[in-house]
Amino acid sequence: MRNSPNRVKAALVLIPTVIVTFYFIWGFAAYTAFLSFTKSRFLPNHQVIGFDNYVRLFAEDRWWVAYSNMFVFGGLYIGGCIALGAVLAVLLDRLTKGETLFRTIFLYPMSLSLVVTGLAWQWILNPTSGVQQIVRTAGWEGFKFNWVASADLAIYTIVFAAVWNGTGLIMILFLAGIKSIDDEIWKSARIDQVPVWRIYFNIILPQLRTVLLTAVMLLGFQVVRSFDVVVALTNGGPGYASDVPARYVFEYFFERSKIGQGAAAAVTMVMTMILIVLPYLYFEIRRKEA
Repeated sequence: MRNSPNRVKAALVLIPTVIVTFYFIWGFAAYTAFLSFTKSRFLPNHQVIGFDNYVRLFAEDRWWVAYSNMFVFGGLYIGGCIALGAVLAVLLDRLTKGETLFRTIFLYPMSLSLVVTGLAWQWILNPTSGVQQIVRTAGWEGFKFNWVASADLAIYTIVFAAVWNGTGLIMILFLAGIKSIDDEIWKSARIDQVPVWRIYFNIILPQLRTVLLTAVMLLGFQVVRSFDVVVALTNGGPGYASDVPARYVFEYFFERSKIGQGAAAAVTMVMTMILIVLPYLYFEIRRKEA
C-alpha cells in the first residue's frame, strides 16, 4: 500500500509520453494507411477511391523489382550479419589479449552513418576509380569487378555495404550473451573433454535464443528503412534494378506527387514485415511460457 502513491505518480508522469508516442507513431501509421485508399497526389485528398492505388501498385514491374529486392537484401543482410557477428563474437571470446582493440576495430563501421558507408563503398566498387581500376593499373588489365554497374549484381553490393556496417553491433550482442554464460558449463565441458567448437555450437549458442531474437528484430527494422545506403551507393540503379520499397515510397511521395500510391507501397512493405516477424515472436513467446 505504501507504494501506491508512487505508482500513481509514475503513471501520471508516463501518460504524456504514452500519448505522444501513440499519436506520432500509431496515429501517423493509421493516417498513412487511410491515405492509401484515397485520391491523394501532390497533397492529401480525402476522397476515398478504394483499392485503386493498390491495383496500380501491383501492376507496376518496378514495384515487384523493389519488393523482391527487399527479400534478397533482407535475407542476405540478416543472415550475413548474424553469421559473421556470431563467428567474430566466438573468436573474440577466445582471445586472451587484445580483445578491446579488436572489438573497437570491428565496431568502428557501426559509428559511420549508412550514407557515409554507401559513399565509401561506391568509391571502392566504382569500375573507373575503385578496386577494378586499381588492379588494372597494377598490371591485370583483364580484371573485372563492376558489380555496381550490373543490373543483376548491384543489389549484392548493397548487401556488402550493409553487412560491413551492421556486423559489429550483432557481434557485441552475441559477445555479451556468451560472457553471461555460467562458468560451470565450461568447467563441466572441460571435465568431459568436449571439443571447444562443440561447446560453442552445441551448448553456448543454443542458449542465446533471446540474443538471436533481438538481432533479428533490429536487423529487420533496418531492412524496412533501407533507404540511405541504397541512395548513396546505387541510387536504385542501374535503372531501377537495385531499388527497394523504402526508396520507392520516398520517390512516389516527394518526387512523383503520387501520395496515395506511395502510401499503398508503405502499407504493403510494413504489413509484409509484420507477417514475417509476428509468427516468429509468437512461437518464441509460447516456447518461453512452456
